[in-house]
Amino acid sequence: MWPYPKVVAHRGGGTLAPENTLAAMRCGLQLGFHAVEFDVMLARDGVPVLMHDAVFGRTVRGVGRVADFSADELAALDAGSWLGPQFAGEPVCTYRQVLEFCRQNGIWMNVEIKPAEGFEVETGRVVAQVTEEFFAAEVAAHAASRRGAWADPALPLLSSFSFAALRAAQVAAPDIPRGFLTDAIEDDWQERLQELDAVALHTNHKYLSPMQAQSVSQAGYGLFCYTVNKPARAKEILGWGVDGFCTDRIDLIGADFAGAQG
Repeated sequence: MWPYPKVVAHRGGGTLAPENTLAAMRCGLQLGFHAVEFDVMLARDGVPVLMHDAVFGRTVRGVGRVADFSADELAALDAGSWLGPQFAGEPVCTYRQVLEFCRQNGIWMNVEIKPAEGFEVETGRVVAQVTEEFFAAEVAAHAASRRGAWADPALPLLSSFSFAALRAAQVAAPDIPRGFLTDAIEDDWQERLQELDAVALHTNHKYLSPMQAQSVSQAGYGLFCYTVNKPARAKEILGWGVDGFCTDRIDLIGADFAGAQG
């Protein structure tokens, strides 16, 4: 039910590198992670870039909104100094740059569509289209073999808290698998997944119960949790049947952690 890696580096490098940057991707790779999660939103010119916050101030110094700057303008900003002087000048990178890096290094991707308010549909559509275009050969092979979405871990998994964004992604690129994100699992979770033709439910481990984990598994969906930073907790939820999780503490929870527990 889950052909993807079980332990995923949150935002590329967890707490060890500036989130959602190529430096973060390199950091995770250096520690043996061939699976990453990161956030994508649109720049003013419609180019998808890696970014979690819609406004500057936390990871990018200054005042302004991501949606008011072009991808080239964003690339000239400093997205690394906030974490340490060794990362000074680390630029905001485009989604395509990270796609290339991950392909070259054999890294699986959980791509969270993170739209700025009012850009939900457009962001879902563009991210899905770019993904489908980049993975055209894999999508064609997937379609030719008539295999189910679970059968090809070569494809990334698109996820989002925004139902509208995921719905737009579904329409634009139905062959790219989707996972629906929710902080706490609501009563209508299965209907939501069915509407999106999703393959997985992604949720906050803090609000998850063993019974809920069992229900998701029995319904035939994958279950992915964020953001698990304590080895004891990771072991516990894996015992409940959670299929995978992301972590900020890639220094404490290694890429082979789940295998070691088995």
